[in-house]
Amino acid sequence: MTNLLVKRFIKNPEQVDSVQVRTAYGMLSSVVGISCNVLLFAAKLAIGMFVNSISVMADAFNNLSDAASSIIGFIGVKMAEKPADDDHPFGHGRIEYISAFIVAFIVIQVGFSLFKTSLGKILHPESMTFKWVSVLVLALGILVKLWLSMFNRKLGRRINSKVMLATAADAMGDVVTTSATIFSIAVFGVWGVNIDGIVGLAVSVVVMIAGVNIAKDTLAPLIGEAIDPELYEQISNFVESFDGIVGTHDLIVHNYGPSKSMASIHAEVPNDVNIERSHEVIDQIEHEAARRFGLLLVIHMDPVETHDERVNEFRDMLTGVLAELDSRLSFHDFRMVDGEAHINLIFDLVVPREYKAAVQDNLKARVSAAVRKRDPRCACVITVENSYLAEAQKQS
Repeated sequence: MTNLLVKRFIKNPEQVDSVQVRTAYGMLSSVVGISCNVLLFAAKLAIGMFVNSISVMADAFNNLSDAASSIIGFIGVKMAEKPADDDHPFGHGRIEYISAFIVAFIVIQVGFSLFKTSLGKILHPESMTFKWVSVLVLALGILVKLWLSMFNRKLGRRINSKVMLATAADAMGDVVTTSATIFSIAVFGVWGVNIDGIVGLAVSVVVMIAGVNIAKDTLAPLIGEAIDPELYEQISNFVESFDGIVGTHDLIVHNYGPSKSMASIHAEVPNDVNIERSHEVIDQIEHEAARRFGLLLVIHMDPVETHDERVNEFRDMLTGVLAELDSRLSFHDFRMVDGEAHINLIFDLVVPREYKAAVQDNLKARVSAAVRKRDPRCACVITVENSYLAEAQKQS
């Protein structure tokens, strides 16, 4: 069904980096979400009033909030497609994250309202009426929500949309809440025990937790995230694949919305190659990055010694020292000031972000001691910097 809708309503659906195609996906998701949720709201509200069930009516208004969320998502996607202007040179892509955060706020508000209503229902219980038709309609609602969750998750992953993934998570939460509502009605129908308020209370907690999780996921790219290891490796390998590039470091990626990123990286080039030739390679990489990834890549060129056997010997020695201390350590901008009695090794040491100031100072001392143990003439001049890589993800 999802592929059929995509082929029917989206032109060139495979071009997911296109602003127009992303907008078409957003419109499709919103229209489908609004239609399904309005129908579910009407059906559940009628059933809830018929059987006098607060949990069913709460579930109905939860669907109404989902329809509102779809409308907000639609507005967010439309605003995010606006081109760059004088005040916003990087475009308006982050509006999509803001709209997803508003969706999260609505979900939390619905959960809180349900919490208060359910608490009142526990303190002042009311009689219920059991009808099997209500269970049947709610069960059909679960199937609709399950499909809607898979639909939005598939589209969200296809175009990397936080709004759609948030909507998918919300829909899956509705599957849980509606299942709990059916359980409440079934218990009353079979045993005559009214647990409507208790179930409503549990459902409200689930809804609020879902809202908080959505908010966390959408705030992360707004605040600034560490670089995903897969993306880090992809960009680094891409740059290093060009002739004339011997290494890279200090990759930083700035997210300005889905499929809208700017990155900077230091590319190491042989110091004996003509600088104009190296600059030509750098320009080629930047243009190819824009064409292949839609990425605005800015490259800083670092000349490094590659043919001096003595420099390479000490560089390899330092590599071995760091590997013994912590395999996550790396270094760059390696220089050597050679002398008969003293040798200065000057370099930048990249450490995981978990290394705090005291640990960094201790690490510098340990590195220096380990290097002197291998060659007493060596003295290390170390500048410590944190990695921008998502270390926790890398280890998982």
